[in-house]
Amino acid sequence: MSVRLGKKIAYLSAAALLVAACSKDKAEQKPDTTIDQPAVEQQQPTVKQPSLEEQELMTWGEKSQKGLDYYAGADRVFFEYDSAELTAAARSTLAKQKEWMDHYRDVRVAVEGHCDERGTREYNLALGERRANAVKNYLVALGVPASRLSTISYGKERPAVVGNGESSWSQNRRGVLVVQ
Repeated sequence: MSVRLGKKIAYLSAAALLVAACSKDKAEQKPDTTIDQPAVEQQQPTVKQPSLEEQELMTWGEKSQKGLDYYAGADRVFFEYDSAELTAAARSTLAKQKEWMDHYRDVRVAVEGHCDERGTREYNLALGERRANAVKNYLVALGVPASRLSTISYGKERPAVVGNGESSWSQNRRGVLVVQ
């Protein structure tokens, strides 16, 4: 009987081990209900905040010709053929230029009047002067002190674009603000 008892003990031990092994697998297969925390917190990239001076440059541009062009979108306005009357687009650009001049109150500006190549030298010098004065008078009407503005006419002597035809001529009929 001792052999049979030994076999029974062996079978029972094997069965107990098998049950224990199976219950271990089931325990390992249970879903984990704990929330995993990252081992290392991710660092957010640091964004350098611009200084007040940098913020001013980003808003107004620098105190120069480039800054005027940056803020206002242009340093010039354009005129129709044989006219010194400001267009709606010109008045809009001049309003932005006035804002820039209000920010930089010590800047002086020369207003240049230009024409296309058609017409006599004398006629274009006079038309360029009327254009420069139209720009100056509009800026003064907006509140820029006249003492900060001077005018000069170049007539047809300094074209922005050389060539014949309306595409060239329209770029030469202009009033330009030049920061001094």
